[in-house]
Amino acid sequence: MKEYLKETYYFNFSNEAILTIVNQYKITKLSKQEMAIELYYKIRDGWRYNPYQISFVKDRYQSSYIASKADGHCIEKSILLISCLRALDIPARLHLAKVKNHIGVEKFIEKFGNDEITPHGMVDIYLNNKWVKVSPAFNKELCLKLNVHTLNFDGEHDSLFHEYDKAGNTFMIYLEDYGYFSDVPLDFIANNFKENYPKIMEMANENGEIRI
Repeated sequence: MKEYLKETYYFNFSNEAILTIVNQYKITKLSKQEMAIELYYKIRDGWRYNPYQISFVKDRYQSSYIASKADGHCIEKSILLISCLRALDIPARLHLAKVKNHIGVEKFIEKFGNDEITPHGMVDIYLNNKWVKVSPAFNKELCLKLNVHTLNFDGEHDSLFHEYDKAGNTFMIYLEDYGYFSDVPLDFIANNFKENYPKIMEMANENGEIRI
């Protein structure tokens, strides 16, 4: 379990940017479950979901850098949540998968060439002697726009994906599970992206950043 509590280059939770987020919880009498729930909502709604700015620059995946932005894609928001959880001595790890969206993906298809998001980032949190999975990607404003319910988290059950929209139409399905990681596997993320979105890679600048 120690590996899921470690500070790393990416999960640099001793940085002031992360401490600013979590210090308020260190002086409360909240349980770890209660802190995890509050942090989930803070990251979910405090950083807008934005899948259209991609980078393969190493320092762009540091939690302190992500904390300085107003938005982030699913992996970035997962990294930020994991770093904050570890700062509060709550074991957490990155989980990656391939998912398929059915609703509100016209722009994504136009830019990326298909409706599959890969790798999609999630978070595994160890609470009450078991792992629970959460996805902090979609902020409540986006969910309202797409007519889907927000993903809520009670600290006991998985809060993983929007299976249907409010009308009962299929919204998202999981296609492949890549497993979990104790640290950020940047090479895997970059290679997976290149394999699935080869045309997008032509837009990368010399620093490996893509703004779509």
